[in-house]
Amino acid sequence: MHEVIFTFENGGEVRASVQDGLSLLEAARAANVAIDAPCSGNGSCGKCRVKLLKGEVSALPTAHLTAEELADGWRLACGCKVIGDITVMVPDIASAYQSRMKTADLSTGEEVAIFEKLMADVADAGIQFQNSFDCVQLTVDEPTLDDTMPDNERLARALAAQLGVETVDIPFSAMRRLAKVLREGNFTVWCAGRRVGGTFELLDVTAKETPMCAAAIDIGTTTVTAVLTDLKTGKILAKASSGNGQIRFGADVINRIIEQGKPGGRERLQKAIVDETLNPILQALCKSALLSPQRILRLCIAANTTMNHLFVGVDASPVRMEPYIPSFFRWEGLKARDLSLNANGAADVVLAPNIGSYVGGDITAGALASLLWNKEEFTLFIDLGTNGELVFGNSDFMMSCACSAGPAFEGGDISCGMRATDGAIEAVTIDKETMDPHFDIIGEPGQKPVGLCGSGIIDLISELFRCGILSPKGEFIREGKRVQRDEHGTGRYILAFEDESDTGREIALNEVDIDSFIHAKGAIFSAIDTMLRSLDMDVSVLEHVLVAGGIGSGINMKNAVNIGMFPDIPLDKFEYIGNSSLSGSYAMVLSEEAERKTYELAANMTYLELSTYPGYMDAFIAACFLPHTDSSLFPSVQQGV
Repeated sequence: MHEVIFTFENGGEVRASVQDGLSLLEAARAANVAIDAPCSGNGSCGKCRVKLLKGEVSALPTAHLTAEELADGWRLACGCKVIGDITVMVPDIASAYQSRMKTADLSTGEEVAIFEKLMADVADAGIQFQNSFDCVQLTVDEPTLDDTMPDNERLARALAAQLGVETVDIPFSAMRRLAKVLREGNFTVWCAGRRVGGTFELLDVTAKETPMCAAAIDIGTTTVTAVLTDLKTGKILAKASSGNGQIRFGADVINRIIEQGKPGGRERLQKAIVDETLNPILQALCKSALLSPQRILRLCIAANTTMNHLFVGVDASPVRMEPYIPSFFRWEGLKARDLSLNANGAADVVLAPNIGSYVGGDITAGALASLLWNKEEFTLFIDLGTNGELVFGNSDFMMSCACSAGPAFEGGDISCGMRATDGAIEAVTIDKETMDPHFDIIGEPGQKPVGLCGSGIIDLISELFRCGILSPKGEFIREGKRVQRDEHGTGRYILAFEDESDTGREIALNEVDIDSFIHAKGAIFSAIDTMLRSLDMDVSVLEHVLVAGGIGSGINMKNAVNIGMFPDIPLDKFEYIGNSSLSGSYAMVLSEEAERKTYELAANMTYLELSTYPGYMDAFIAACFLPHTDSSLFPSVQQGV
């Protein structure tokens, strides 16, 4: 065994005993040290950089590090093995995804406005924001030597009489606190719970009136976002977000399914999402709202099919194997105590239903929030994240599909790519004559660039193509100080030279990166095209295109059309609707009618499996061009509009 000391750029250290020959990335995972590894350690992304401060490791050669960087101690955690006692420094950027992930360009006021509008719109569609929860004040007779009835019977009888119910159920989480609270309140207490038929289930009892709360949670492959809301009024009490702790096991669902299939993998993945991600978020929500986690009486989770399986600890392996049958689409009866969540143990955990292996509860919840099921016009709903999921239809029908866009939209598979954290370039314009860039950077004023996030990559490729720097094949066709080539002739566009970046390394997009991104955007457009063609339709029928997801907040729609990612239709038909998965989860957690409607939408939605659909691969190949091999599909781009 060897001692490995992980020190962090922002302070602190972790010590671990590591077996000889274990990779440094595996050692970090075992020690619960967050190191970003989008490729899950296969050496292709080059993002798991650490600096060797002391000792020696056995390292594989890599093209991701220059000779100067190697001499300075930089290594890829996935590509070196521990052969002795070492000390390594984990740079801030390697773990920033967990604490500083940017989730949306929305202030608290804007988020509240989105939820308030959602409540109004859903109500207009005939769904009321009502639930069976109630909180009542109750006074019971104090026990005496002559009246020795136990606390639970005393409370249950009085509560049944006051509410007019047949029975009162007191679960363990409430029972364990009952004696103390009754006496703190001098036998006048507030009883929070819900009616189920002729039974009132008492979930919590307090000595003073306290809001009953619910948590709406969007578990994304990359980020997790949540809001705490008042169960009766719908008022947002707090919000919180972080990176998904599972990221260190791979950026995409396939790598995580592979990881959970290893010995102990399922437990590791569940711990990463529950213990390391959700419970800290729930604790932060309660701390912000000055409430006890015991007051969270209901939770709703919206997540893709794989995330749902990993969250509940169910084997996800069949999701990725033909015939792609998950363990469940819908699961009712889950309680917070079943999953050790930081909430009332008897609280229901509602899962937004899945409808296919790669179209999950995040999309059914998003479809509810999009209201496309209540529109006569044909509407396309697109959720952009680590994967691309789509729903097309109107009030008569809905069809859904998912495409494997890969991690490119989150900065994975891109040499200078990164997630939307401090230092990420999120918007780019280029001077056509000088080829010099101007960009916006996430972070405080004066922040130097670290890399490119998804929205910045879209802008950059669109601008390179617009300025005639890139050919339709994604190859550089202009020369200059910003366009340089390596010894193999591979071109790259330099956004920031070494002295201009925060890391002291050049920030550049090369032709390999561009090819990867063209494949990702091609997956999105070909999915849209194939789904419409399966219905004997084309993009001309689209009246609305609703774009959701974290990356959507920063997307320049015109640039997305220019590169052939979105269809070439009037820009006023595009609308960004925020985190629709969280919005739908919010509606479901507050309204039992909205929950039932989501189940109905899922049951009636047709799922198109693109991987087995004839003609999809041809459509995908045709879309791997700027903007497309069929120029007639993008007339405004050809005209330079």
